[in-house]
Amino acid sequence: MTTPLPTYLSTLQHIPKLPFLFGPSPIQPLPRLTRAICPTSTSTTTSDPTPAITIHAKREDCNSPLAYGGNKVRKLAYLVADAQARACTTLVSVGGIQSNHTRAVTAVAAAAGMQAITVQEWWVPIDPPLYAETGNILLSRLMGGDVRVGAAEEGGGGEGGEGEGGFGIGHKEATRRVCREVEEKGGKPYYIPAGASDHELGGLGFVECMVEIGEQERELGMFFDTVIVCSVTGSSHAGLIVGAVAEGKGRKVVGIDASGKPEETKEQVTRIARNTAKLLDLNLEIPDSAIILDDRFHEGIYGVPGASTIKAMQLAARTDAIITDPVYEGKSMAGMIQLIREGTIRSGSNVLYIHLGGQPALNAYSSYFETESVKDV
Repeated sequence: MTTPLPTYLSTLQHIPKLPFLFGPSPIQPLPRLTRAICPTSTSTTTSDPTPAITIHAKREDCNSPLAYGGNKVRKLAYLVADAQARACTTLVSVGGIQSNHTRAVTAVAAAAGMQAITVQEWWVPIDPPLYAETGNILLSRLMGGDVRVGAAEEGGGGEGGEGEGGFGIGHKEATRRVCREVEEKGGKPYYIPAGASDHELGGLGFVECMVEIGEQERELGMFFDTVIVCSVTGSSHAGLIVGAVAEGKGRKVVGIDASGKPEETKEQVTRIARNTAKLLDLNLEIPDSAIILDDRFHEGIYGVPGASTIKAMQLAARTDAIITDPVYEGKSMAGMIQLIREGTIRSGSNVLYIHLGGQPALNAYSSYFETESVKDV
């Protein structure tokens, strides 16, 4: 007799999505990084020290053929299917100047035969050389996106403050104006919040990701008891939490805040997780204990790397050639490294680092990696 699927899985399988991914993103062992940061234990059969913890990476940066992929493409597979079902013509969204999200929105719009208008705000109070001309924003322009850079007088200049153009994970008036403009021109807009997060379908992609992880664990013959993920707009983190709670295996999902506004991020993660759970199974409850956000590694501000970010990026790159970015993954990498070194992640753990992508922004931050400043790891 076939065992019936759990309600959350059955519901998830019946929600339409578009085929933007290659398939399950690969899981990669990180042996040299593991040896560099983990305590060692002595095997009972050999005197050679072996790491007491294993580290693998779930390579969401390698998940799609669309414009370097990443976590946003996984989430957008569900949102764009919904947009098409509603006969929308134009995807409208918002992000920072070097937004991975707006690059992904433009990519999926091109792949789906739709238009994309992205509002690019100065969320980061820096203006290094070519910051608004290279990296993610260059790719969006290359793909034909209608890229609209927020003006300084709207609170969004390179040295701007917390006005409408400043960093925030909430909804923005600028996108409402664009939606009205599309309608006035006879189109039908589909609004996508920052990070494809605070949306009814925003958490589904990473519930799916956790289902993938469970299937890959069976193939690998191991269980990842600790999952590390960067958290800013929150739906990647939230979806993983829902998947972990729903599967009931007791694994811990640890979010590393990179927003610099951890109270807002945790509130949004909690809301998205609980709304996603109810969408999939009305009886699925997300306890407070499942929502973990470490706020020690954001360097005090969104989008600006500090010393621990740069050192973590260097270490990952110089051991297993894992390339991370200075906005998101460099900070979550720093968090994982410290959690292991301080013993919060205990001996015997199998750690899975969720690599969400973000590397296209690196060129915009090249001034942070001058030769004189990167000699020591």
